[in-house]
Amino acid sequence: MQTIQLQVEVKDDRSRLAILRERRAEILAIAAHHGADQVRVFGSVARGEEGPESDVDFLVSYDPERVTPWFPGGLLMDWEELLGCRVDVLTEEGISPLIRERVLAEAKLL
Repeated sequence: MQTIQLQVEVKDDRSRLAILRERRAEILAIAAHHGADQVRVFGSVARGEEGPESDVDFLVSYDPERVTPWFPGGLLMDWEELLGCRVDVLTEEGISPLIRERVLAEAKLL
């Protein structure tokens, strides 16, 4: 007897932004655990131009007295695990002056 294995890849046709909004409560809970708030999305996902390999760019504010010792690395890793894709995390203080205006203009509150 011969066994044939089929692999079926199910694609989610929704935009990443729609998926982020659906998982908003989980994303915000993880942010709060790490001392972050005002979670915003910018970059290709915010513009609706993401591709299958795009990462998710988050912009967050934080309270220096509440952040975990691993901030923002722990936040990044927890979000990557939740979302199953690459994530970048920036704080307003960490935005390069070269892209600051663009990032703040396109950032969408989650």
